[in-house]
Amino acid sequence: MNSILLTESAGGTGGILMMVVYIAIFGVIIYFLMIKPQKKEQKRMESLLSTIAPGDSVLTTSGFYGVVIDVSDDTVIVEFGNNKNCRIPMQKSAITQVEKPEDAAAAEE
Repeated sequence: MNSILLTESAGGTGGILMMVVYIAIFGVIIYFLMIKPQKKEQKRMESLLSTIAPGDSVLTTSGFYGVVIDVSDDTVIVEFGNNKNCRIPMQKSAITQVEKPEDAAAAEE
């Protein structure tokens, strides 16, 4: 009778160990499919925002295209449209794309 109890408890330990292995594998899959690409995109955006300079064409998160007029630590002044009086200060984090003037000239050629 004692031998039956010992084999059942050993089987339960193996089941718990397999469950821990499955959870670890699932965690690794989640890391490589969700967390790592998000961190990579975050680093790309930080480097993009750190290279903003006056004269760059930008696209904001609200969908407006404009030209950067002035840059400070965490804000930029963007000019929208042909009207030179439409200059709006905004946070750098509101910018999603940046196009340098030299990149636009190279694309035209």
